[in-house]
Amino acid sequence: MSDYYGQVTGSQDIFRKLLSKVPGFSGYIERDNRRAADKVMREAIANRFEAIWGRISAFQRELISQGEIKWVDDVESAAIKLRQFIDRVRTTSYGYSGLFDAVKINEKELALIYAYDEAMLSMVDVMDRAVSNMEISIGSDGFPASVRNLVSTAQQCIETFDKRYEAFMGQITTPPAPLEMVETSPTDAAPTQPTTTETPILPETPAESSDSGSTPIVP
Repeated sequence: MSDYYGQVTGSQDIFRKLLSKVPGFSGYIERDNRRAADKVMREAIANRFEAIWGRISAFQRELISQGEIKWVDDVESAAIKLRQFIDRVRTTSYGYSGLFDAVKINEKELALIYAYDEAMLSMVDVMDRAVSNMEISIGSDGFPASVRNLVSTAQQCIETFDKRYEAFMGQITTPPAPLEMVETSPTDAAPTQPTTTETPILPETPAESSDSGSTPIVP
């Protein structure tokens, strides 16, 4: 009983989060509304990633203008992956099988679908940070890592959508993986500066050194 209650409460909490992020989303409980709800959700996700894709395209032009030609192909790889993801989110047809055809979805299935919807919406923020890290690290030692992180994050978007599809088809029951695994910490994108510590040469003060017998504290 407690497990069932936890599933119901969990799915309701996620649904409220989704509703706050995607106004007009009605959920998948009612069979007749599932396709409309799915369309609303997928359009919202695709539109948000379109803005990020535009930033990546603009950054490619920035690389060319700064003479960083060797990185254009790597950034293009991320752009292609993200474009593929956006197009699939918009156009993939689920047909009339899986949960779309089910008369009723149980709480466990509902919670799983909502979890993947929330994961894809959260990927917007993760991808946005990945692009920002790349933008601010250009010309620094952290730039190659920021580009690799962008590519892997774009791939994570594709994999998350594929898993959502499988969840809708009733092919998997595993929740999405934690998104933190693909994030880069701010220090990874920051320029690295060598640090040296020099001990200043202090003037000799015979009177003080003979009395105290201790090493002076260097600020």
